[in-house]
Amino acid sequence: MRRKWTSLIAALLAFSLLAAACGDDDDGASDGGGGDSGSCETIDDVSLQLQWVTQSQFAGYYAAVDKGFYEDFCLNVTIVEGGVDIVPQQQLATGVVDYAVSWVPKALVSREEGVDIVDVGQVFQRSGTLQVSFAEMGFSGPADLAGKKVGSWGFGNEFEMLAGLRRNGVEPGVDNEIVQQSFDMLAMISGEIDAAQAMIYNEYAQVLETVNPDTGELFQPSDLSIIDWNDVGTAMLQDAIWADGGRLGDAAYADQTTRFIAGSVEGWAYCRDNIDGCVDVVLANSPVLGKSHMTWQLNEINNLIWPSPAGAALIDQALWDQTVDVATTEGVLSAAPTAGAFDNQYATAAIALLDAKGVDVVGNGWSPIDVTLLAGGE
Repeated sequence: MRRKWTSLIAALLAFSLLAAACGDDDDGASDGGGGDSGSCETIDDVSLQLQWVTQSQFAGYYAAVDKGFYEDFCLNVTIVEGGVDIVPQQQLATGVVDYAVSWVPKALVSREEGVDIVDVGQVFQRSGTLQVSFAEMGFSGPADLAGKKVGSWGFGNEFEMLAGLRRNGVEPGVDNEIVQQSFDMLAMISGEIDAAQAMIYNEYAQVLETVNPDTGELFQPSDLSIIDWNDVGTAMLQDAIWADGGRLGDAAYADQTTRFIAGSVEGWAYCRDNIDGCVDVVLANSPVLGKSHMTWQLNEINNLIWPSPAGAALIDQALWDQTVDVATTEGVLSAAPTAGAFDNQYATAAIALLDAKGVDVVGNGWSPIDVTLLAGGE
């Protein structure tokens, strides 16, 4: 029942706060207590704002709804799609939704502007952003982009690339040409630009779903070269669950936050262990994109989440510090965020609940599968 969850979570949060007071870092994990799901005396209605439309990037949340994981934690969750004119953290700050999914640097900009939001669940442990070119260009690293036409989406998606160029002696827009790029790979495929920005789970796959006119077959990974900002050292944390900082002082919202994270992580664990079933859930919610593309996307998303050595949704201090360093170096932020920009206590308590249910929140056994992309992602 909900009061059982509330009592258990209160104890777990108290333990987390005590551990912090004793000198533990924010990203320490609690040994936790336990609890099992059951009927609920009351159900909390919760809304989650996505940062884009329904696709496998958000599969774990849809799976948590479909498989009843949120319901197990006494939650009725409504997922709100995003779009080009929707800023998730603003939706959260204005009270339109209870939680939002947003990239860390974008949300930190809003926080610096006075919005009280907190990263309570760092779902993606790695960046999925690449710079992609055809292998014949011979690009092996950022320094090779000097003198070239380099595509960028803008809108806050370019910070890793700009930092990566500068740290390798290439001043963006001076030593090369930065070209506004659409959210597709057409400019690279047509030869209008030399290297394109791409997410490994989306635009990179779009190239591999396209017929190579020289062969009549689909492009292959061997036809492409990539610069991975994780390897360069300028990667930034991306999809995270953000909560309303002002409301976290309310015990009911804090309790709800822990349960929401727990249900979300269980959804992502399901998608890790049941990739075909999870893709079916996504397609049932939005059949617009093809099955092979959605399967590729989920496989790559899983690779950004798993393994999570400290436990899924916990913020790694080193990766947080790297994100802040890139953001301040690039002038995205005027200074490092103030204390409280992230808080691991809710994820710590959520992990304890999932441990009690026997849910694997680390995923050490995870490894990507081979996905065959079809033309157009069908």
